[in-house]
Amino acid sequence: MEFSGQVPRRRLGDGGPEVPVLGLGSWNTWDRMPREQVAELIGTAVGRGVNLFDVAHYDFGPHAENAVTDVIFGQAVREAGVAREDYLLCGKLWLWDYPVLSFAGQAEVALDRIGTDHADLVVLGDFAGELDLRAVVTDVSELVRAGRFGCWGVNNWSARDLRLARDFALAEGLTPPAFAQLKYSVARRSVPDGEPYGRLFADGLGLQASDVFEGGILAGKLHPERKIGADPGGIRDRIRAAYPELRRVAESFGATPAQLAIAFCLAHPAAASVLVGVSGRAQLDDNLGALALLERHGDELRAAVAGLWIDRDAVHPEAAWGADVR
Repeated sequence: MEFSGQVPRRRLGDGGPEVPVLGLGSWNTWDRMPREQVAELIGTAVGRGVNLFDVAHYDFGPHAENAVTDVIFGQAVREAGVAREDYLLCGKLWLWDYPVLSFAGQAEVALDRIGTDHADLVVLGDFAGELDLRAVVTDVSELVRAGRFGCWGVNNWSARDLRLARDFALAEGLTPPAFAQLKYSVARRSVPDGEPYGRLFADGLGLQASDVFEGGILAGKLHPERKIGADPGGIRDRIRAAYPELRRVAESFGATPAQLAIAFCLAHPAAASVLVGVSGRAQLDDNLGALALLERHGDELRAAVAGLWIDRDAVHPEAAWGADVR
């Protein structure tokens, strides 16, 4: 299925900007491409309206891998001739060594590696154990006030922790979180589709879907060789086993599995954008075809994949990243 127009935009929560419904992530993407092709891909994406880039300094906690995709992005966007005002940058702040590694210090390093002085959005990473949410909200709000970030969201926090952070921000006149970047796919739905996050979405929180292909498995790469995301609930083998059914449903709509995976997420009423990792023009074109599928069959998609909800009995709706006990 093909999509030939400009990518539509949606507002990312009540407090966020308008963003394209498809955005490009950076983890394990551009560092696997020939460098000369990265600028061409980024320029093509921006030309189609895909001008949201999730770019992080991956060298913290479980991501302590000294990745250079952020440096590559900064070089490529300049080589492509894309002006800073013509794209949206979504950065990340990590909580693994916070507050020893301050947000201000992380921001300075991360933005300098890209070659800019601000990001339009920033995501606070997931965490384990206890966290001083009041300090976190105060520190990130200060960076928003200083113009380093336009707004902020969280990555795979529990709904409870996000609610506490939001309530504290509103009570203290600080900047509340505008969105949640959540692991979401046809197979993993318990947290984004659960009642706790449902209340937050009803209050104006935006949803940014990530890991929609399960590291490539839901796009047909059943045994990825590269590092992929965590497996809450230990259901990855069941997801692999479900892929033929996903492919069958996609083909019944005249679409690819990747297109169905993206369109499913965009059918969520709170979803503003879906992040995908793209390492080639053909892959970008295929992913854009999800928008044609959504236009033609949006009302049918969620019912068609109802049987592919794999984590229903493995992950609690109140869970954070990696908390898989019901």
